[in-house]
Amino acid sequence: MHPRSGNLTLEELTTAVAAREIDTVILAFTDMQGRLVGKRVSARLFVEDVAEHGAECCNYLLAVDVEMNTVDGYAMSSWERGYGDMAMIPDFSTLRRAPWLPGTALVTADLQWLDDAPVVASPRQILIAQLERLAERGLVPFVGTELEFLVFDDTFREAWAKDYTKLTPATDYNIDYAILASTRMEPLLRDIRNAMDGAGMYCEGVKGECNLGQQEIAFRYDHALVTCDNHSIYKNGAKEIADAHGKSLTFMAKFDEREGNSCHIHISLRGEDGSAVFADPDAPDGMSKLFRHFLAGQLAAMRELTMFFAPNINSYKRYVDGSFAPTAVAWGHDNRTCSLRVVGRGLGMRVENRVPGGDVNQYLAVAALIAAGLHGIENELELEDPTSGNAYTGGAPRVPTSLREAAELFSQSTIAREAFGDEVVDHYLNFAKVELAAFDAAVTDWERVRGFERL
Repeated sequence: MHPRSGNLTLEELTTAVAAREIDTVILAFTDMQGRLVGKRVSARLFVEDVAEHGAECCNYLLAVDVEMNTVDGYAMSSWERGYGDMAMIPDFSTLRRAPWLPGTALVTADLQWLDDAPVVASPRQILIAQLERLAERGLVPFVGTELEFLVFDDTFREAWAKDYTKLTPATDYNIDYAILASTRMEPLLRDIRNAMDGAGMYCEGVKGECNLGQQEIAFRYDHALVTCDNHSIYKNGAKEIADAHGKSLTFMAKFDEREGNSCHIHISLRGEDGSAVFADPDAPDGMSKLFRHFLAGQLAAMRELTMFFAPNINSYKRYVDGSFAPTAVAWGHDNRTCSLRVVGRGLGMRVENRVPGGDVNQYLAVAALIAAGLHGIENELELEDPTSGNAYTGGAPRVPTSLREAAELFSQSTIAREAFGDEVVDHYLNFAKVELAAFDAAVTDWERVRGFERL
């Protein structure tokens, strides 16, 4: 893929800083929850110092809950360990303008301990480790992520004040592929698309989806790491742009009882020479033997690795029969009732994993896709026949129905521990444990409505 106009070299940044076009550099990384966190640095200081040495941040950023509370159970960060620092080291291949923020550039960081060792439990490093496993086999992954979101006419602060109830969606009815009703949101959507193009991404377009105010902005596929870096910046930037428009949007997997927000992930492998290793024109279905092993690995590992596709309590509310969200661990050719949908041909032959929702941490999900595929390739797993009918009513194994079930499967997974290592597995199991404990202690609106007067 060719760099887009929004990408910057360090030399170009230095020139822009000297010309006072850029005064701020955001140095950031994606945390466990999939959020972009980091620091705003004076552009002058960044060029003179931070560019070479990086910047420090507290290691609790990979050991807190959604509320930023310090919680027990993490080996890498605790009161006993003193909550020390880790270093954010800029990856200059990700340096870009952030056009929606005046005078601002943004760069993605890798995390290191102060002895220069990588922070292996950081999401980006987890993906990089799987990319290295692919590289050993001469394979290069290309990925596209398809994020859906809901738009509301309330601001984020108004939504917070209302406890996220009685919000006004940006449309009043199902707007799947609709042009007319989606036009109401076009000033916002156009700003998001153009801003992301200006940040070095390749925006393909936007379409309405089924829920009220629901949209999907798509970006052209790229190398797996590039796509995942872009995903975080787009997700954060879209919220900031919505805020500037006096609106809010959410990527949560299931906001209400209507359709949830998905994040379908497409993945294809190529050889180092650019060859289409998933395709075989001589095979009856066009699929190479390697692709069949890769896909068989997805099926074999799906239930064990679902925690990396669906990391939150709310993630599992999406999995409803007949909702276009998958419930069956099955694959098919262009079959949207399956969790794994095979589409394309030649270089475009790929598998779409339909399990992740909009709340997914894309680094973890893509790492899990690669780990599952390598499990299938290394063990030469045979691929079962495709599902040609309705997978919702078939007899295939089911996607886990709760974070508790997924965490138990993940904890017992030999595939996960061999691919990611005990440190990573135990770190993210604690993440699940913390979320489950918080949810179990909460009293919900559903309980109040059911029980306040009538029980």
